[in-house]
Amino acid sequence: MINEERMKLKLNKKIVSQYHSPAQIARVLTEDWAKRMSYCPNCGSVLTNYENNRPVADFYCQNCREEYELKSKKNAMGKKILDGAYRAMLKRLQSNSNPNFFFLNYDLQSYEVTNFIVIPKHFFVPEIIIPRKNGIPGRPNYIMCSIDLSGIPESGKIFYVKNRREKPKETVLKNWRKTLFLREEKKSNLRGWILDIMKCIDSLGKSEFTLRELYNFENALSKKYPNNKHIKDKIRQQLQLLRDKNYLEFLGGGKYKLA
Repeated sequence: MINEERMKLKLNKKIVSQYHSPAQIARVLTEDWAKRMSYCPNCGSVLTNYENNRPVADFYCQNCREEYELKSKKNAMGKKILDGAYRAMLKRLQSNSNPNFFFLNYDLQSYEVTNFIVIPKHFFVPEIIIPRKNGIPGRPNYIMCSIDLSGIPESGKIFYVKNRREKPKETVLKNWRKTLFLREEKKSNLRGWILDIMKCIDSLGKSEFTLRELYNFENALSKKYPNNKHIKDKIRQQLQLLRDKNYLEFLGGGKYKLA
């Protein structure tokens, strides 16, 4: 387990004096910071970095074997994060080699980390992988992709650092454990239903809500799932599942509360 010292948000400028490419400087700075300051959200242990150019992940936990890929971006995090090949990403989502994702947001004027989050791999479904319109130079059929962060429920965005403020380690570990039940559902289309209901709950913007309020999303869900003629039944089914997994608390009388 790592010690409980506070994270130092400063990036180490000294290690990039020999680099000239902005992309390489950013990669070296952020990977160095993540290696020194992050920890495994699954068990709290230190992380080890893989050898360079590993195609799948950047870090792994020697204790629990969870794997993590790091993506970083300067200035605002934004709603989308650029990623690699579209078809390869979709294929990876169906495999056991799909890692969890770290997203690091940094300010190059102050050389500080501003946001650092982990998104567990069970929140990645094909719907949030967006193909980019154009291929790369010389390879027009090689389509890259972006990850649509707006398609991920708030419970899937676990902050270590938010707006330059560190979150307590026990909070990070607790938030990670809260949604591990999603890994039990191996089929991404069925997991997608659960995630959609989570996003509907998020959009209400409150911790307590009613079944009637969730029914207001019936039309939107019908458009997404046109072959399903029993949307209200499906909503109730997902709420029951979320209650059974202690994500929600049932208050009686058609009322629910985020646990």
